[in-house]
Amino acid sequence: MGLIGQLLNLVFGGGRNVVAETAEVFRENAEAGAEREAGLRTQSMVQYAAEFAPRQRGWFDRWMDGVNRLPRPAMALGTLGLFVAAMVDPIWFAERMQGIALVPEPLWWLLGAIVSFYFGARHQLKGQEFQRSLATTMSRAPKVVDNIAALRNLRADSPGVADTGPDASLALASVVPGNNAALAEWQRVRA
Repeated sequence: MGLIGQLLNLVFGGGRNVVAETAEVFRENAEAGAEREAGLRTQSMVQYAAEFAPRQRGWFDRWMDGVNRLPRPAMALGTLGLFVAAMVDPIWFAERMQGIALVPEPLWWLLGAIVSFYFGARHQLKGQEFQRSLATTMSRAPKVVDNIAALRNLRADSPGVADTGPDASLALASVVPGNNAALAEWQRVRA
Protein backbone atom coordinates (compact mmCIF):
# COMPACT_ATOMS: atom_id res chain seq x y z
CA MET A 1 0.00 0.00 0.00
CA GLY A 2 0.97 3.49 -0.57
CA LEU A 3 1.48 6.35 1.77
CA ILE A 4 -2.13 7.59 1.43
CA GLY A 5 -3.49 4.13 2.22
CA GLN A 6 -1.34 3.93 5.34
CA LEU A 7 -2.51 7.38 6.42
CA LEU A 8 -6.15 6.43 5.90
CA ASN A 9 -5.60 3.16 7.73
CA LEU A 10 -4.00 5.07 10.59
CA VAL A 11 -6.95 7.46 10.85
CA PHE A 12 -9.85 5.12 10.07
CA GLY A 13 -8.43 1.63 10.36
CA GLY A 14 -8.36 -0.95 13.10
CA GLY A 15 -12.05 -0.49 13.91
CA ARG A 16 -11.40 3.06 15.05
CA ASN A 17 -12.42 6.44 13.72
CA VAL A 18 -9.97 8.97 15.09
CA VAL A 19 -11.87 11.90 13.54
CA ALA A 20 -15.17 10.86 15.16
CA GLU A 21 -13.46 10.14 18.50
CA THR A 22 -11.75 13.55 18.43
CA ALA A 23 -15.00 15.35 17.50
CA GLU A 24 -16.85 13.63 20.39
CA VAL A 25 -14.48 15.33 22.80
CA PHE A 26 -15.92 18.69 21.76
CA ARG A 27 -19.46 17.68 20.78
CA GLU A 28 -21.68 14.95 22.23
CA ASN A 29 -22.58 12.04 20.00
CA ALA A 30 -26.24 12.79 19.23
CA GLU A 31 -27.27 9.13 18.92
CA ALA A 32 -25.65 8.10 22.20
CA GLY A 33 -27.13 11.18 23.91
CA ALA A 34 -30.60 10.31 22.64
CA GLU A 35 -30.23 6.76 23.95
CA ARG A 36 -29.18 8.04 27.39
CA GLU A 37 -32.08 10.53 27.43
CA ALA A 38 -34.56 7.79 26.48
CA GLY A 39 -33.23 5.56 29.25
CA LEU A 40 -33.46 8.39 31.78
CA ARG A 41 -37.03 9.20 30.78
CA THR A 42 -38.02 5.54 30.96
CA GLN A 43 -36.55 5.22 34.45
CA SER A 44 -38.30 8.43 35.57
CA MET A 45 -41.66 7.23 34.28
CA VAL A 46 -41.23 3.87 35.99
CA GLN A 47 -40.42 5.65 39.27
CA TYR A 48 -43.45 7.97 38.98
CA ALA A 49 -45.70 5.05 38.11
CA ALA A 50 -44.49 3.22 41.21
CA GLU A 51 -45.10 6.27 43.43
CA PHE A 52 -48.60 7.00 42.19
CA ALA A 53 -49.82 3.48 41.62
CA PRO A 54 -52.88 2.69 43.74
CA ARG A 55 -51.64 0.67 46.62
CA GLN A 56 -53.63 -2.16 48.09
CA ARG A 57 -55.25 -0.89 51.27
CA GLY A 58 -55.76 -3.34 54.06
CA TRP A 59 -58.76 -3.71 56.34
CA PHE A 60 -57.07 -1.61 59.04
CA ASP A 61 -56.60 1.39 56.69
CA ARG A 62 -60.23 1.21 55.58
CA TRP A 63 -61.41 0.85 59.18
CA MET A 64 -59.35 3.89 60.31
CA ASP A 65 -60.75 5.99 57.45
CA GLY A 66 -64.23 5.09 58.64
CA VAL A 67 -63.37 5.93 62.25
CA ASN A 68 -61.95 9.31 61.20
CA ARG A 69 -65.26 10.18 59.54
CA LEU A 70 -67.35 9.52 62.66
CA PRO A 71 -66.73 12.38 65.17
CA ARG A 72 -68.48 15.25 63.36
CA PRO A 73 -71.70 13.40 62.55
CA ALA A 74 -71.68 11.71 65.97
CA MET A 75 -71.40 15.07 67.76
CA ALA A 76 -74.12 16.65 65.62
CA LEU A 77 -76.51 13.73 66.02
CA GLY A 78 -75.67 13.44 69.74
CA THR A 79 -76.55 17.11 70.29
CA LEU A 80 -79.86 16.66 68.47
CA GLY A 81 -80.47 13.53 70.57
CA LEU A 82 -79.96 15.58 73.75
CA PHE A 83 -82.65 18.03 72.61
CA VAL A 84 -85.04 15.15 71.92
CA ALA A 85 -84.23 13.52 75.27
CA ALA A 86 -84.86 16.80 77.09
CA MET A 87 -88.32 17.03 75.52
CA VAL A 88 -89.26 13.34 75.91
CA ASP A 89 -88.09 12.75 79.49
CA PRO A 90 -87.06 15.98 81.26
CA ILE A 91 -86.34 14.23 84.59
CA TRP A 92 -83.98 11.71 83.01
CA PHE A 93 -82.26 14.55 81.08
CA ALA A 94 -81.92 16.68 84.25
CA GLU A 95 -80.32 13.76 86.11
CA ARG A 96 -77.72 13.37 83.35
CA MET A 97 -77.00 17.10 83.30
CA GLN A 98 -76.45 17.03 87.06
CA GLY A 99 -73.82 14.36 86.44
CA ILE A 100 -72.16 16.57 83.82
CA ALA A 101 -72.14 19.43 86.35
CA LEU A 102 -69.73 17.32 88.47
CA VAL A 103 -67.09 17.18 85.74
CA PRO A 104 -64.03 19.16 86.93
CA GLU A 105 -63.11 22.34 85.06
CA PRO A 106 -59.66 21.14 83.85
CA LEU A 107 -61.37 18.23 82.11
CA TRP A 108 -63.65 20.71 80.31
CA TRP A 109 -60.58 22.66 79.22
CA LEU A 110 -58.98 19.46 77.92
CA LEU A 111 -62.15 18.53 76.02
CA GLY A 112 -62.30 22.05 74.58
CA ALA A 113 -58.66 21.83 73.45
CA ILE A 114 -59.20 18.45 71.79
CA VAL A 115 -62.34 19.59 69.99
CA SER A 116 -60.68 22.89 69.02
CA PHE A 117 -57.66 21.15 67.54
CA TYR A 118 -59.81 18.57 65.81
CA PHE A 119 -62.18 21.07 64.22
CA GLY A 120 -59.86 24.08 64.26
CA ALA A 121 -57.69 22.98 61.37
CA ARG A 122 -60.72 22.34 59.19
CA HIS A 123 -62.29 25.62 60.26
CA GLN A 124 -59.08 27.51 59.50
CA LEU A 125 -58.79 25.90 56.07
CA LYS A 126 -62.41 26.71 55.20
CA GLY A 127 -61.98 30.24 56.58
CA GLN A 128 -58.93 30.84 54.41
CA GLU A 129 -60.75 29.52 51.34
CA PHE A 130 -63.66 31.85 52.14
CA GLN A 131 -61.33 34.83 52.57
CA ARG A 132 -59.62 34.01 49.26
CA SER A 133 -62.96 33.78 47.42
CA LEU A 134 -64.13 37.00 49.09
CA ALA A 135 -60.95 38.81 48.00
CA THR A 136 -61.40 37.53 44.44
CA THR A 137 -65.00 38.72 44.41
CA MET A 138 -64.09 42.13 45.83
CA SER A 139 -61.33 42.55 43.25
CA ARG A 140 -64.02 42.23 40.56
CA ALA A 141 -66.21 44.99 42.08
CA PRO A 142 -64.67 47.98 40.21
CA LYS A 143 -65.09 46.21 36.87
CA VAL A 144 -68.73 45.39 37.71
CA VAL A 145 -69.38 49.04 38.64
CA ASP A 146 -67.83 50.17 35.33
CA ASN A 147 -69.92 47.64 33.40
CA ILE A 148 -73.14 48.78 35.11
CA ALA A 149 -72.34 52.43 34.33
CA ALA A 150 -71.64 51.56 30.69
CA LEU A 151 -74.89 49.63 30.44
CA ARG A 152 -76.87 52.48 31.99
CA ASN A 153 -75.37 54.88 29.44
CA LEU A 154 -76.70 52.67 26.67
CA ARG A 155 -80.33 53.02 27.79
CA ALA A 156 -82.56 54.94 25.39
CA ASP A 157 -83.74 57.33 28.12
CA SER A 158 -80.21 58.26 29.22
CA PRO A 159 -79.43 61.95 28.63
CA GLY A 160 -77.14 62.48 25.67
CA VAL A 161 -77.24 58.85 24.54
CA ALA A 162 -77.50 59.93 20.86
CA ASP A 163 -74.96 62.73 21.21
CA THR A 164 -72.49 62.64 18.35
CA GLY A 165 -69.90 64.62 20.29
CA PRO A 166 -67.37 66.70 18.34
CA ASP A 167 -67.67 64.48 15.21
CA ALA A 168 -69.28 66.79 12.58
CA SER A 169 -69.54 64.14 9.87
CA LEU A 170 -71.39 61.83 12.27
CA ALA A 171 -73.71 64.68 13.26
CA LEU A 172 -74.54 65.34 9.56
CA ALA A 173 -74.97 61.64 8.81
CA SER A 174 -77.42 61.28 11.69
CA VAL A 175 -79.88 63.81 10.18
CA VAL A 176 -79.71 62.54 6.56
CA PRO A 177 -82.65 60.23 5.88
CA GLY A 178 -81.61 56.78 4.85
CA ASN A 179 -83.27 53.80 3.22
CA ASN A 180 -85.60 52.11 5.67
CA ALA A 181 -86.76 48.82 4.16
CA ALA A 182 -89.38 48.22 6.86
CA LEU A 183 -90.90 51.69 6.39
CA ALA A 184 -90.91 51.29 2.59
CA GLU A 185 -92.65 47.92 2.90
CA TRP A 186 -95.22 49.37 5.32
CA GLN A 187 -95.93 52.26 2.95
CA ARG A 188 -96.30 49.84 0.01
CA VAL A 189 -98.79 47.68 1.94
CA ARG A 190 -100.83 50.71 3.02
CA ALA A 191 -101.03 52.10 -0.50
